[in-house]
Amino acid sequence: MKKILFLSTMAALIMSGCTQREDELAIPSDQMQFSVEYPNTRATDTAFEPNDAMGVYVTQYDNDKAVPLQISGNYANNVKSTYNGTKWENSPAIYWADGKFDVFAYYPYGKPASVDEYKFSVALDQSTEETTEALSGYEASDFLWAKATGVSRTDAVPLTFKHRMSKLVVNLVKGEDYTGDIPSEAVVRIHNTTPAAIIDLASGVVTKNGYEAPKSITAKKVADGVYTAIIVPQRLENKLPLIEVLSHGVSYLVESKFVFRSGMQHTVNLTLNNNPDMVRIEIGGEIENGWE
Repeated sequence: MKKILFLSTMAALIMSGCTQREDELAIPSDQMQFSVEYPNTRATDTAFEPNDAMGVYVTQYDNDKAVPLQISGNYANNVKSTYNGTKWENSPAIYWADGKFDVFAYYPYGKPASVDEYKFSVALDQSTEETTEALSGYEASDFLWAKATGVSRTDAVPLTFKHRMSKLVVNLVKGEDYTGDIPSEAVVRIHNTTPAAIIDLASGVVTKNGYEAPKSITAKKVADGVYTAIIVPQRLENKLPLIEVLSHGVSYLVESKFVFRSGMQHTVNLTLNNNPDMVRIEIGGEIENGWE
């Protein structure tokens, strides 16, 4: 009887151990999740789309003291977080620990060699369309940045993104002596701007890369007579050729000084006349994060 009782007890313990192990495996992992908000919209004028990816860095506080962001050695280093249409999935997963954290996020995902001087460039041709393998030139230029400070274990870390580049909207306006309709298939180029940027991922501050030469950017058509381009924040101190409209073999070129401010939408109205030398520029107002 004692032998039978012993065997029964051992079997019960084994079964109990198996059940406990299965229960432990069934416990969901305590992973860090993100609740993402964007400034009105991103460049596409829609919400994030499936397969969009952002980069995430996480630093852990040291005795309630924030720790500076580094290129490596952080709690999480440039984790790729991909939107599946419902939520953001981190690869590799980020697990909560005790204490407080700072979360730094940016879009689109890249592979920074430095967090202080992340080199990023806007596309020279922003009229290209999106493909299954790549964003459109315009979308790929729309750099977004967010930071959550001093967060601790929660259901989802809130990340409110902001546009860090500058957006230029060009409206083609028909002058009094302009014959015909405003060209519907014009090519609009922005000249003498530097497309290369230096970004501080800890602060979201964007400056132009002074070692790179200015180039020309082809704008994206958004409607008949309306074109837009994303420009690295910079100041054009001298009056230089700035905007060119090419239509039916005719070039309308205007010169101007300009200040492209980070996170701002700038609107410019170009009044076209029959004489290309008489094109007139009118610089409108600035809208902070008004990228609609």
